[in-house]
Amino acid sequence: MLTYTWIALGGAVGACLRYLLGTTVQRLAASGFPWGTFVVNLVGCVAFGLLAGLAEHRGLLAGTGRVFLLVGVLGGFTTFSSFGFETVQLLRGGQMMAATLNVAGQVGLGIAGLWIGFLLARA
Repeated sequence: MLTYTWIALGGAVGACLRYLLGTTVQRLAASGFPWGTFVVNLVGCVAFGLLAGLAEHRGLLAGTGRVFLLVGVLGGFTTFSSFGFETVQLLRGGQMMAATLNVAGQVGLGIAGLWIGFLLARA
């Protein structure tokens, strides 16, 4: 139960950081392009890679700290970082087809699913 508490707290922190960074970037960009989301996803991926790399190569960030930061904070900040990490893990493992399927499936089917949701809402 304590693990879920840390995840929930981290998720709240991450969601607030996502909103703060995303809206700030979008306001500064003054553009119709979704720069806020773009920047949040890139920052989330770099942060996830850094933290996962520190955990893997230097033995840092284990247990509760890992769950709080990677699952909670970065999960609340952007799940795109998890998607990126899992895809890189597939590539590192030599699973090119699985990585390709993961990217094409999540992006393509995700967008199709969103479109279907809009169509269902209009029906």
